[in-house]
Amino acid sequence: MWRFLVLLLLWLLTAPALPQADPQSAAVEAFLDEAMPAASAPGLAWAILADGDLLVGSRGERVAGSGLAVTDDTPFALGSISKSFTALAIMQQVEAGQLDLDRGVAAYLDGFAGQPGAAITIRQLLSHTSGWSTLQGNSFQTGQAGQDNTLAGHVRQLALTPPARDPGTAWQYSNANYLILGAVIETVSGREFDAYIETEILAPLGMDHSSVGGGAAGESMAVGHQPWFGGRRPVPDQGGASGGMAAAGGIVASAADMALYLAMMSNGEDDLITADHKAMMMRPASAASPHYGFGWFIDAEADAVYHTGLTPGVETLAILSRSEQRGGVVLVNANSGMGFGVTGDILVGMSAFALGGTPQGSGPHFGTQSLYVMVLVLPVLFVAGIILAWRGRSGLRAKSGIAGWFSLGFPVLSTLAMAWVFVDLMPKLFGAPLATFYLYQPDMTILLVASSVTGVGFALFRLVLALGGRR
Repeated sequence: MWRFLVLLLLWLLTAPALPQADPQSAAVEAFLDEAMPAASAPGLAWAILADGDLLVGSRGERVAGSGLAVTDDTPFALGSISKSFTALAIMQQVEAGQLDLDRGVAAYLDGFAGQPGAAITIRQLLSHTSGWSTLQGNSFQTGQAGQDNTLAGHVRQLALTPPARDPGTAWQYSNANYLILGAVIETVSGREFDAYIETEILAPLGMDHSSVGGGAAGESMAVGHQPWFGGRRPVPDQGGASGGMAAAGGIVASAADMALYLAMMSNGEDDLITADHKAMMMRPASAASPHYGFGWFIDAEADAVYHTGLTPGVETLAILSRSEQRGGVVLVNANSGMGFGVTGDILVGMSAFALGGTPQGSGPHFGTQSLYVMVLVLPVLFVAGIILAWRGRSGLRAKSGIAGWFSLGFPVLSTLAMAWVFVDLMPKLFGAPLATFYLYQPDMTILLVASSVTGVGFALFRLVLALGGRR
C-alpha cells in the first residue's frame, strides 16, 4: 500500500499542471454571454494581445440559422480598418524612395495635373486633411450603373471634383483620400492594389485567411446581417468592398490573422517598415489632424490608436496601445440597429479588454429607440389622417379666412420640411446620401421614405379635398 502512495505522490509532483482558464478570457466570454444576445449579433471573432501573449476566440454562426460556426480563421470584411493597410503600403513606398509625403498628388497621378486637388499632398491624404468631405467620399459606395466603378474610374472622377474645403485647413474623414492613395500605390509600384497588399503585407505576415476583396474567401467568409424591422437579414453580396473601394475598405481578414498584423504594428521592430515609421503612423499627422495619424485614429487619453470598420452587415474595431504591447480586434457580422440590436456596445466593451481594462455599461439607447419608434408609427398615423380627412371633408371645405387657410397650408409646408429632413438632411448627418444609408440601415431608410410620402400625401390630400369641394 505504501508503494502505491509513494507512486501516487511522485506522479502528482511530476505530472504536468492541468491547463487553467485565462482570467481575461473568462471575463471576455462572460461579457459576450450578455452582450451578443442584446445585440442580436449572429456571430463574432476576437483577438487580444497582451505582452506577447495572445488570446483568440469566436462564437456564433457565419449565417444566422445555418449552423455554420464562426472560427478564429473565419474571414470578415474589415471595412475601414483597411485604411491602416493602405497607409502601411504608402510608408513602404516612402522607404523605397518612391514617394515624398509632402509632394502634391499630381506628381504621381497625371489626371490631377491642372485640377483643383493637384497640390494636395500625400500627408494630407493619409490624415484626412485634403479638404474632400465625408459625403464626397461616401458617394461612390453604391456603385451606380453606368459609372466606371473601378479604382481608376473613382479617382478620375475625384480629380475633377473640387474639395469641399481648402486643403490642410481642417480635418474631415473621407474615403476619397484613401481611394486616391490606392491609385498612387498602383502607379509607383506598377502593380494592382490587391496584388500589392497581398504580396507585400498579407503574405509576409502569414495572414493565410486574408485577402483583398474577399474573393479568395469563398463560402468560408462571415456573412453580414443588416437590421430588418426588429430582426436581422443576411446581406446578399458578401464580396467585401468592390475593387474600386478596396483601398478605403476592402480587405478581408480573420481574427487570428489580425492578431499577426497588430503584433507587427506594436513590436517596436524594423520589419515591413521601420519602427520609426510605425510610430509616425500613430502620432498626430499635423496641427490640422490632432486625433488622426496615418490610417489610425488617436485616443490621447488612453494613449492608444484604433480604427473602426463598417461594411453592409459587418462592424469591426482594431485597437493598439502606444505605450504597452497591448491591443486587440473584434469582428461582428451585424450592423447596429437604431437603438435596438446595438452592436457598438460589443466593440466598445472589447476595446476595453484589449487595453487591459473592463467594460463600463453603456446605458439605454432611449434617444435612437424613440426616433425609430416615431418613424415606425408615423406612416400609420398619416394613413389614418387621410381616412379621417375623407370622412370630414365637408368640414375642410367649410374652412375660410386666415385661420382656415393656415390650417390647410401649414401641414403641407411642415410635411415637406419633414420629408426634406428625413430623406436628405438626416442621411447626410451620417455622412452619406440616402442610397448609401440604405446599405447599412435598410429598415430605417424604408420608414423614413414611407413617413415622408404618407406625410406629404396626407397634407396634399386635405388641401385637394378642401379646394375641390369649393369648385
